[in-house]
Amino acid sequence: MFSNTLAPAIVGASLRVLELLTESTELRDKLEENTKYFREKMTAAGFDIKPGEHPIVPVMLYDAKLSQDFAAKMLEKGIYVVGFYFPVVPKGQARIRVQLSAAHTREHLDKAIGAFIEVGRELGTIKEPSAQQPEAGQVVTNTP
Repeated sequence: MFSNTLAPAIVGASLRVLELLTESTELRDKLEENTKYFREKMTAAGFDIKPGEHPIVPVMLYDAKLSQDFAAKMLEKGIYVVGFYFPVVPKGQARIRVQLSAAHTREHLDKAIGAFIEVGRELGTIKEPSAQQPEAGQVVTNTP
């Protein structure tokens, strides 16, 4: 779309990143671990997460205003996330866009997940599991 050349600093930084990535998979492995952990915990908490393995995690809220309110409340808790809505995403597909990195620690992730759960409960966006349906592997006995 653009015909502008890249700034030399961007080219230099990009080349260095490629060098780092060829030296070790440690950062990639850490990012993969963080992504899997965050997605699993958020899904278990009742959030609607778009499927995938990538570190950009869409937390679906479906309503534009709700995505903005949710992002503002997350910022109050010290977590910066961005709410996306039409025309950036299709109408009715508003979401919070979370970007994970290899620099995040488990403590960072747990703090973010905790904040999501608090705000999700406050705004009523968490799908609570039905008390009527047993979990996989759960033994159910009927008593009169």
